[in-house]
Amino acid sequence: MNSRVLAMPRESEHALTLAREANLPIGALLVDGGRISFEDAERIHQYQERTGQLYGEAGIEMGLLTPQDVRLALAVQFGHITLPRESALSPELIAAWQPDNPAVEHLRSLRTQLMLRWFENDVRHSALAVISPGRGEGRSYITANLAVLFSQLGKRTLVIDADLRTPRQHRIFGIPGRVGLSSVLAGRSGIDAVVDIKGVPGLSLLPAGVTPPNPQELLARDGLTRLLSSLRSSYEVILVDTPAASDCADAATVAVKAGAALIVACRDSSSVNAISSLDTQLRQFGVVLVGAVLNGSGKT
Repeated sequence: MNSRVLAMPRESEHALTLAREANLPIGALLVDGGRISFEDAERIHQYQERTGQLYGEAGIEMGLLTPQDVRLALAVQFGHITLPRESALSPELIAAWQPDNPAVEHLRSLRTQLMLRWFENDVRHSALAVISPGRGEGRSYITANLAVLFSQLGKRTLVIDADLRTPRQHRIFGIPGRVGLSSVLAGRSGIDAVVDIKGVPGLSLLPAGVTPPNPQELLARDGLTRLLSSLRSSYEVILVDTPAASDCADAATVAVKAGAALIVACRDSSSVNAISSLDTQLRQFGVVLVGAVLNGSGKT
């Protein structure tokens, strides 16, 4: 295993920059973002003092700011995600694109339960495998959206795409994904394969990488255990996407190494017998079953 894994800093320079920006007044944020000049920022400030308005209202009234400018600045100040239209993130990331969607509220409830049942119980409890019996039941969709929501809590969050057969996380997050977990486990890459997700502060992704000819063997080696162990010191939440449990032994292998699992089922398509069988199998392997979620989206 590449020694660079052990040298990963606990908090990224990007996170420190975001923390600094959150403490800046709205005018300074808009100047830093190139929305207005320093001179215009001063003009807005002077007009604000004369009229008693909020800074954003004053800027809009003067014609120097748009409502979108103000929303973006407030989003930074309050740690809320506001994505630009040109963002490469998939529309599947409703937690980022549609934070007021009722489905996101259900995911927030799931996030709260996972925090109370697993992530806040023990500092060693940071990794969680997301697993389901069959294909098309929502593992990747649930994993990605939960990751966005955990990062919104200020948690340093990492998604690992351990589906080395039909990976999807790199497409969901709009990154190339040519280098990832498969090359790390093969000793061909280091932790520089982890990518910070632009526009979602505190969230990183280790994509699956090139599809290997021996996914089960790579995942079963001690390398994955060592990788997860080293990453626990750098991330508070590690969500691991997996392939369908009915297709291969990969998902169970990953769940055992993570130590805990969240079972995903899909309304009107998941088999009750398959879910029960998976539950029994994981418990026999010593995996902590943190919970289960019924997904009705039909996403994979």
